[in-house]
Amino acid sequence: MSVWNFILEWLKEHLLTCPSKHLFHMDCPGCGLQRSILALLEGDFTKSFALYPATIPIIVLLSYTALHIKLDFRYGSLIIKWGYIACTAIIMISYLYKIITHKIF
Repeated sequence: MSVWNFILEWLKEHLLTCPSKHLFHMDCPGCGLQRSILALLEGDFTKSFALYPATIPIIVLLSYTALHIKLDFRYGSLIIKWGYIACTAIIMISYLYKIITHKIF
């Protein structure tokens, strides 16, 4: 077993428990993010998107934010604001879709 596979297996075994899922037996808007990131690390983009559609936009936004802090882009703060709004919209739309299709439990 390679080191990368060992790390992935360790991460799969040590996922954090969602308090909302544990206490109320119901998904929260963040449920699926950890599994989605693991799917991305395994190279499965389709599974990652299916688990949590906002994962890739969030990673892109956080990377852009880090670059903006370092390089101070001209309209960086405006792009970051709209990026956060877009990511929030994706999260809320996917959560509403889960509610409507009864995939929340």
